[in-house]
Amino acid sequence: MEYSVLTFVLILMLSLANGTNDVSKAVATLVGSGVTTYRTAIAWGTAWTMVGAGIAAVVATAMVKTFSSGLFQPNLAVPSALAPAILCGAFLWVLVASKTGLPVSTTHALTGSLAGAGLLAFGSEGLIWSTVLKKITLPLLLSPFLALGLSLFVHPLIKSLAGRWEGVCVCIMPSYRALVRVDAQGCTRTLFQPGGIGIPVTAVPSQCERSGLSGPTVGLDSLHWLSSGLASLARGTNDAPKIAAMLLLGSSTAMWPNTAWQGLTFAGVAMAMGIGSYWGGRRVTTVLAERVTTMNHAEGLSANLTTSSLVMLSGVLGLPVSTTQVSSSAIVGIGLLRGHASIRWTTVREMVLAWIVTVPVSGFLACLAYFLFSRTL
Repeated sequence: MEYSVLTFVLILMLSLANGTNDVSKAVATLVGSGVTTYRTAIAWGTAWTMVGAGIAAVVATAMVKTFSSGLFQPNLAVPSALAPAILCGAFLWVLVASKTGLPVSTTHALTGSLAGAGLLAFGSEGLIWSTVLKKITLPLLLSPFLALGLSLFVHPLIKSLAGRWEGVCVCIMPSYRALVRVDAQGCTRTLFQPGGIGIPVTAVPSQCERSGLSGPTVGLDSLHWLSSGLASLARGTNDAPKIAAMLLLGSSTAMWPNTAWQGLTFAGVAMAMGIGSYWGGRRVTTVLAERVTTMNHAEGLSANLTTSSLVMLSGVLGLPVSTTQVSSSAIVGIGLLRGHASIRWTTVREMVLAWIVTVPVSGFLACLAYFLFSRTL
């Protein structure tokens, strides 16, 4: 099998494994706060993850460059076996973690595999360690603390707004051609209706049964859904380019041969992420939704806004962060606001241990894969 074909197959396999582990990071709050069921939440996260992975081809070129060029010394010829070995090491570890329900980071796994296989291929002088430290290691180390701090700042604001919004919804009433605000007691206030703004409209009832409203309503749960979708989109945008970049590993320009090949690669990554998310995302979602801390609407909304903002910003800037760390740290930060006892620290310790061992384990697996590939293919 040619190395380019093998690399592409392994890219799809890693994308599949990524979906099984990472879809949970954006939808666990929907389940944990009782908004919806696991299957519906995972389907929602899967759809938006695929959208994010698709648009990454356009908006995440900086991330592609980070992982495909500048990590190795420019005078080195990158062996053909290196990219498949890196992908294999990351894929095996993420798959094992997903099967055991451990939320781990694909970014950590790729970083460990890059370092491990790179050391075996080139020795300690082959990697540009200053670039690895600045562009990969520091963002990964700082992102959990940023997420924790941001969640502590954001949640009190969201909680205050949620207190005013609780029990209130905005409803589109087609039969009256009106946009109506309904408070917790069921009293209505017309926000807009053709024929005049601010003029009382007698056609809209002053009291209405929420269950009988026709047309879409927007309430606090609706905002929670939207924040979850945004976090899923950010995750897809953040992870897809890191995986796809392995096809360009060692390229001095990090340019795709043509637009069609770029589109095929990102489409394949998006589809594989979607399949892995929908069919294998339940186990890790259960851990984050039930075994870290309990959540309500406002807390889930705060966690998702923290995750989506940090992950999306880092993706555009080409600074890789771990969605796992950002999401988990945001959830822990919100739990801390309710008190130390509200967090299941045993689960948190297991998660942190998994983060720590991801780099060396994936690096070791990548070394084994490189040894085998370079001698058998």
